[in-house]
Amino acid sequence: MDVAGVVSRIGRGLRKPPRYVAERAWHEFVSRLEKYRAPGRARSLSGSALARRAGHPSVAALWVALAARPAPTAFDVSADTLEAIAPGETDRLIASAEQAMAHRVEMLGSGIVDLGPEIDWHRDFKTGLRFAPAFCKDIAYNDLDRPNDVKVPWELSRMQWMIPLAQAYRLTGDERYAAEVRKLLDHWIDENPVAYSVNWACTMDVALRGFSWIWFFFAFAQSPEWADTGFRSRFLAMLYQHGDFVSRHLEKADLNGNHYTADAAGLVALGLFFEKVGQGERWADLGWDILSTELPRQVFPDGVDFEASVPYHRLVQELFLYPALYRMRCGLPVADDYRDRLLAMARFTEAYSREDGSVPLWGDADDARTLPFKQDVINDHRYLIGLAGLMFDDTALIARFHGPRQEIAWMLGPEAAARLAPTRTAGARSEAFAEGGFFVLRDDRNHVFIDCGDIGLGGRGGHGHNDILSFEAVLDGVHLVTDCGAYLYTADYRERNNFRSTAYHNTPQIDGEEINRFIRPDYLWVLRNDARPTVDAFAAGEALSRFSGSHDGYGRLASPLVVGRTFLLDHAQSSLSIEHRFVGSDAHAVEIPFHLAPGVEPIEAGPGRVELRTPSRTFSLSWDNADWALREAEARVSATYGVVAPIRRLTLSSPRATPLMVVLA
Repeated sequence: MDVAGVVSRIGRGLRKPPRYVAERAWHEFVSRLEKYRAPGRARSLSGSALARRAGHPSVAALWVALAARPAPTAFDVSADTLEAIAPGETDRLIASAEQAMAHRVEMLGSGIVDLGPEIDWHRDFKTGLRFAPAFCKDIAYNDLDRPNDVKVPWELSRMQWMIPLAQAYRLTGDERYAAEVRKLLDHWIDENPVAYSVNWACTMDVALRGFSWIWFFFAFAQSPEWADTGFRSRFLAMLYQHGDFVSRHLEKADLNGNHYTADAAGLVALGLFFEKVGQGERWADLGWDILSTELPRQVFPDGVDFEASVPYHRLVQELFLYPALYRMRCGLPVADDYRDRLLAMARFTEAYSREDGSVPLWGDADDARTLPFKQDVINDHRYLIGLAGLMFDDTALIARFHGPRQEIAWMLGPEAAARLAPTRTAGARSEAFAEGGFFVLRDDRNHVFIDCGDIGLGGRGGHGHNDILSFEAVLDGVHLVTDCGAYLYTADYRERNNFRSTAYHNTPQIDGEEINRFIRPDYLWVLRNDARPTVDAFAAGEALSRFSGSHDGYGRLASPLVVGRTFLLDHAQSSLSIEHRFVGSDAHAVEIPFHLAPGVEPIEAGPGRVELRTPSRTFSLSWDNADWALREAEARVSATYGVVAPIRRLTLSSPRATPLMVVLA
């Protein structure tokens, strides 16, 4: 048992309201009983037992009945229809499927890894550490002093890396792919008894695995390789136990985030799949009730997820959207207010997505998805714009869509995807998402993303960083200034804290202090809520767009200081002016970093000016105050989990907090 972890959770719990403490204590007690109860339930459940519960005479009859129910996505994709909207995609998918056939995977920054003929589902193959099978609540997977990343076996067991096998099967009918998926599922079932491996330790991962297995069922339901009664019985029994496990181990807290959302989304999917079997209908109703309650709590009216992370906004949008699609395919209603909040999420996605499909590296990122049908480009979220637009017939979103349509074809069918133009028919415009705390100054060639919101998760931190008044900038189609990303979680808590620190963001730092203080080095998802952001002005124009804001994170210092910034984008000139102001005593040392995007090289060009050379053209960074000195240093950017690349960082510094104007042009 992870005693230290239990003690830590108890300590944190005692600071919560008494009712919450009582609920958590009961939940912990019931969870511990699963050590003895779960194996008994698993032994008593079989495909035949499920068939009897559903009123069917055999596993074969149950299988046919389940296969006749609506699927969570479209399954009418063929090689011809896919090639019509994405030439070359069939070959890419087959190549990905062949790689999966060979058990060669690439995930979480690992590079290509050969897992061998028999996969070890319990091993972190990046460090070699293995989590020995045991009751899931007794596994110490969060030991920060022992290098490991539990996300590796979790990601492997989500089985999303196997989706190309099912896609290739649908396109080619090659039974090798069906046979391989069946073999992998059989082996996973043998190696992961219910509740007795690290792959049951996080309910969210159980729920997401449920999504994958349901999709595999519909992809291979008619395959001769999946016709064996024994396999069908084992598969259905284990899939049902996923729903049972999620329902018993919901990750509910006093303030819920994406884990609880994923649990609920999984319950909806598993419940709709097993609607006429056992507890299926109850799961579907419970999951939908949770999603309907949590959507307005977790997503602001302007469509921004409250965890203050662009990658998690994408994940959470999927988690709320995909169950709604499954319900609609089953003929069930989706309330207008639920639909409207999803459309608002898609509008934010459209605003932060740049013309090339890239997105700001804002807040945490672990590459998490729900059902990824295009896995070669991680940071392109544009499919969600078209998906929401088509699902709810929103003509404005449909017009603002641009980008690849493959994922939409697998979700809604190629005919629906063909309704979308691969290029935007409506021009980009500056937009404010004031409730979520993000502001976008943009046109078709320029894109400036600015943060003026709190640290996320209701002021607790969660997946947010120390990035108030930080920004990313694309000017004249060239990415010049980037956020540094997130890099790692528990695999290296020092790096985790580096990448969420103030110094790793493009925002003023005062006296070397954090905007929001760290509580302890091992508190990886919490920050002190020191800073209150204030929006002073926002204006979107044809010629100029402007944002002005401030925060009081340094108001706690002996000589309090308020930091303010005004951003002015000149659309015609593709230039960005940034005015810095400091209200309070000027007796503070200030550093303002500018992390240059990959491929941008700084060259000194005289007092108060640096050239920024890129492969396509040269820009400049200039400043107007001789009190400020410039230095250049190496830095790092993490565009995807577990991977870093070298970049250059320019830092303007001054021993006094005096006004400063910086111009990028």
